[in-house]
Amino acid sequence: MQHENVIELVNVTKSFTLASGTFQALKKVTLRIKPGQLVAVTGKSGSGKSTLLNVITGIDKPSEGSVSINGIRIDKLSESALASWRGRNIGVVFQFFQLLPTLTILENVMLPMDFCDSYPKKERKQRALQLLNQVDIAEQADKFPSALSGGQQQRAAIARALANDPPIIVADEPTGNLDSQTASAIFQLFATLVQSGKTVIVVTHEKEFSAWFENTIAISDGVITNSSTVTA
Repeated sequence: MQHENVIELVNVTKSFTLASGTFQALKKVTLRIKPGQLVAVTGKSGSGKSTLLNVITGIDKPSEGSVSINGIRIDKLSESALASWRGRNIGVVFQFFQLLPTLTILENVMLPMDFCDSYPKKERKQRALQLLNQVDIAEQADKFPSALSGGQQQRAAIARALANDPPIIVADEPTGNLDSQTASAIFQLFATLVQSGKTVIVVTHEKEFSAWFENTIAISDGVITNSSTVTA
């Protein structure tokens, strides 16, 4: 069932205890994101971007407030239930790709399906090949990550993030290590995913790609300073 807001944070505060005292990485953040949008998260280093992503993906639990994804209060889930939920509902794309070097590209893409047992075993290879074809690197399926360019590795990482057909893709500076032409192709790929109904959230510093985004969430010192996705 599709909810009006695929992501809803209400009065979320996230505190960490440091040697110097308590640090609030997020401060009473309220945020609503509708499905099928390409959303940018921007802000300086240390502003709270990564913590915001970690709260949305359930990696971090809020110290206060609620986090609902498609109507499910993920801040109330047990660790085991959360891990199972995340495997099926969130696809994560990392800046440094995080492909396993001892597995082929095809095996890397199949891995999330193996973890979640989301597709019958006999269907997983074909699905992985379809995803690699979707990101235009099917011919690289039997190669190891080290044989691929940075742009090809990032495409493979996106295919892996799509393996379990999650409704939400989260990308943390996915083009930070790519040249501008390759980066543009990656954003085109994200836009295509949004057209197919996915919600894609991208942490980015690259202002030249701002036209791709329906919404931009600007965060500073743990507070959202500007966002057309925030409602009163």
